[in-house]
Amino acid sequence: MRHALNGAAPELAAYGVDLAVAERVHRRYPVRLTPYAVSLLRRSEPSDPLALQALPAAAELVPEPELTADPFFETTQAACCYGLKQRFADRVLVMAHDQCAVACRHCTRKGLLGAAEVVRTPGQVAAAVAWVKAHPKVREVLLSGGEPLLLSDRKLLGLVRAFARLPQLDAVRIGTRVPVTLPMRVTPALARALGASKKVWVNTQFNHARELTAESAEACGLLVDAGIPVSNQTVLLKGVNDSEEALFALCTGLQRMRVRPYYVFLCDPIAGIAHFRVSLRRARSLECALANRLGGLALPRFVRDVPGAPRKLPIAVKRHATF
Repeated sequence: MRHALNGAAPELAAYGVDLAVAERVHRRYPVRLTPYAVSLLRRSEPSDPLALQALPAAAELVPEPELTADPFFETTQAACCYGLKQRFADRVLVMAHDQCAVACRHCTRKGLLGAAEVVRTPGQVAAAVAWVKAHPKVREVLLSGGEPLLLSDRKLLGLVRAFARLPQLDAVRIGTRVPVTLPMRVTPALARALGASKKVWVNTQFNHARELTAESAEACGLLVDAGIPVSNQTVLLKGVNDSEEALFALCTGLQRMRVRPYYVFLCDPIAGIAHFRVSLRRARSLECALANRLGGLALPRFVRDVPGAPRKLPIAVKRHATF
């Protein structure tokens, strides 16, 4: 992380980045890439799918009056307690960090992380645990951010164990892109410690088959071997994975790594990412094409997250009258 490229780093020019544009983007949406992420980029490929996800672009600054930075009202929604949010009855989200190893250009929270309420102190952790304990319908806690695995082992395990001790919880879910962007962060000791409670689940986000490297396979393998179920939530991104072949290669590659393809998400209605959006019609066509080629273990569900909806909506479902 100390060697990460930030902002308009001169090294980015070698990958076709206009540094003046990068500086303007960085002031609004932070730019960061780990050396590992940079090593996967292809200088000779103008439309490199990995570069599109990681490198700043002028399209991020195009005005989008119909889109906001916070359509799910994460910053204005009344918090259950500091750093804890609830959209669905049986689960809550705990903001564990406000930074990521790589600042993905399609991130749902790209305009929010710097101002996020993050659970950091022992008192804040205790308050969040007490709130969950007082609401027995909550079965699952999601540690998100930002990147929970950027915490030290001590802080991450302390947070996990504080919630895992609650008998009402069936799962402490960690949302992480570290296996994709900084896989060496997953060590054998950390994987064993996370698996010890028998409640930890991991959801990661591989979006393209070229992200399925030997290093990422090792990181996921350590988690799986420690007894941690690992699933993948792909974001459907224009120019990155919006083809049948790209998704087929990704899903079959994930299955070989023992990672369950779980969701393919349509891009959220977030400002700064409209250039990544894939039409609903195209998404439905891709869903059908994959279903004709893949068995159930490798076949993800195509869904979208709609503000006000009581659940993730299958893309075949129209907006329901009750929300």
